[in-house]
Amino acid sequence: RAVAMSVSHSSRLNKLVREQYMRLPQDGRVQVTYVWIDGSGEGVRCKSRTLDKEPKSIEDVPEWNFDGSSTAQAEGSNSDMFLVPVCMFRDPFCLDPNKLVLCEVLKYNRKPAETNLRHTCKKVMDLVKDSHPWFGMEQEYTLLGINGHPYGWPDNGFPGPQGPYYCGVGADKVYGRDIVESHYKACLYAGVKICGTNAEVMPSQWEFQVGPCEGIEMGDHLWMARFILHRVCEDFGVVATLDPKPMTGNWNGAGCHTNYSTEEMRREGGLKHIEAAIEKLSKRHHYHICVYDPRGGRDNSRRLTGHHETSNIFEFSAGVANRGASIRIPRQVGQDGCGYFEDRRPAANCDPYAVTEAIMRTTVLNETGVETKDYAEH
Repeated sequence: RAVAMSVSHSSRLNKLVREQYMRLPQDGRVQVTYVWIDGSGEGVRCKSRTLDKEPKSIEDVPEWNFDGSSTAQAEGSNSDMFLVPVCMFRDPFCLDPNKLVLCEVLKYNRKPAETNLRHTCKKVMDLVKDSHPWFGMEQEYTLLGINGHPYGWPDNGFPGPQGPYYCGVGADKVYGRDIVESHYKACLYAGVKICGTNAEVMPSQWEFQVGPCEGIEMGDHLWMARFILHRVCEDFGVVATLDPKPMTGNWNGAGCHTNYSTEEMRREGGLKHIEAAIEKLSKRHHYHICVYDPRGGRDNSRRLTGHHETSNIFEFSAGVANRGASIRIPRQVGQDGCGYFEDRRPAANCDPYAVTEAIMRTTVLNETGVETKDYAEH
């Protein structure tokens, strides 16, 4: 008996009919889809408009607005929010010359919305630009059926224990590769700096990597990669969740491991700068935990248990090639004496702007304690 997979109704619509319309010419006009982060700090929203000609740079894309009362970002009596374009990509869904545009959200008074964490991140990245910080973030996620159950798992019960699924091959080990490969190609087309993908330890859990990106570019490219992931999953009728512990019990959680280096870390003898940065991070563990998920560490507390390749949320640790540590120094970096290190603490649903900003504040701007310095006046 065939098992009915839990996919959305809209995914069953005839996609060949859609293709007929997608091939129609646009007579020089361009569809621009504006993408922004909503009031949850995790969700993305989008809407589209027509421009009379193809924008060649972000400056050619006009500001727009939206109803913030419908995205948990404003009151109904004063609901207009501004969309300020900051980064432009090719549109892999409607194809050239159409565009996807990532936007910052400003309130009615032109101050950044509460979930617009890009605003302060950009200030910090401008301050530390001479350090040439490079980041690479490893985004783990889990595919769910429309019923909220992991995609491909038995309707009643569980798959076999973890072991054969990580980087697995075969229909009994891997669920949803079509989605993963479609997302990869869509990101490459869009111009997102995606650099790899693999099946993860829990079945129907996957990871893609974005980077290396310098400064503010890390957050821009990871957020657009997330938008594209959700949009691809919509076409296939399934859901991608970034929940850090989607399944309780003896299953791996989902993180967003963050690889980081400065120019001096990458140069010969850089290991001493890596070790100095880790020492600074060790003294500010609580601050980082608070910004490494959208709920001040509560989401990560379900994941960072000291089991399933994680460190304990209450303890800071570091080690070479140690996946149970807060900070891992890759074995090759230890041998070469220079390179980068990996912060394994950020949750899958972290805001990359918050994570990269925090790392720079601690390791380059030498901030200490739980308070952050406001550099706006400097």
